[in-house]
Amino acid sequence: MEFREWGHDVLSANDGNQALEILRSDTAISVALVDWMMPGLDGIEVCRRLRAMADRPYTYLISITSRNEKQDLICALEAGFDDFISKPVQPAELNARLLVGRRIVELQQKLIESCEISQFKATHDSLTGVWNRGAIMEFLRAQVAMAIRKSANLALMMVDVDHFKNVNDTYGHAAGDAVLIHLAQVMNSVIRTSDWLGRYGGEEFLIFASESNDAIRLAERIRITVEENAISYGELLIPATVSIGIGNSRSLATPSAESLIKLADEALYKAKNNGRNRVETDSDYLPPSLNPAGFQAVDSVTH
Repeated sequence: MEFREWGHDVLSANDGNQALEILRSDTAISVALVDWMMPGLDGIEVCRRLRAMADRPYTYLISITSRNEKQDLICALEAGFDDFISKPVQPAELNARLLVGRRIVELQQKLIESCEISQFKATHDSLTGVWNRGAIMEFLRAQVAMAIRKSANLALMMVDVDHFKNVNDTYGHAAGDAVLIHLAQVMNSVIRTSDWLGRYGGEEFLIFASESNDAIRLAERIRITVEENAISYGELLIPATVSIGIGNSRSLATPSAESLIKLADEALYKAKNNGRNRVETDSDYLPPSLNPAGFQAVDSVTH
């Protein structure tokens, strides 16, 4: 049969074991014709093993066999086949069934992509693409609860764009959006894959640092990187700096997401009052090796 003339790319297998290996390794195969009787594994066993594989894109499986009893059809469908063709096979019918299978797989893929897009939109900020407030708060609450159980320390950064109102007033709100997008990109380039970055609101961002002892170094890298990279907006270069406040859960008698945010916000307020473009923390203890330029520790606060 001229599968390629029908518009199908073809991979062939000589036995059941080879068929299963091809299907296992090539996840781009959308439709497969599987003969019931093959050397090695038969078609039913190939289907069962393929369906048992988790996290694999779906392949539409058509059983092709000389069997034509009703019980054979039931057996094939129970094993996981999507369709069943009895020999001798009519070319026109086979091509039609292949097209149906491909169309179903394509529709399923579109549905999956649509769900993924909807999920992304529900959990990410529409402007910057980072986690939105709801998602970052949900994650932070879960991390605080885990930290309490394990008696671990958490560090939370609150990042704020300095003089952001002046940017909007001078260059316009579109330029302000460009600054926020640029800032999110800069922070994403600096933080580790295990850190979480979310937009808290307006020009404020939250960063949950997975390694709390390195939070100060990480915050300082963010501050310096932002300062050294002006935002390109049309023909303009807009300079920007950020102030960063760090809250540590060890400063709290009863940590919670809200109280940790309050600590970070208080440290951020200090950074703003002390000249901006700086990092401050709620902790009253800072080893000399962690004292970078532009950093100042503020008094510990217990709530």
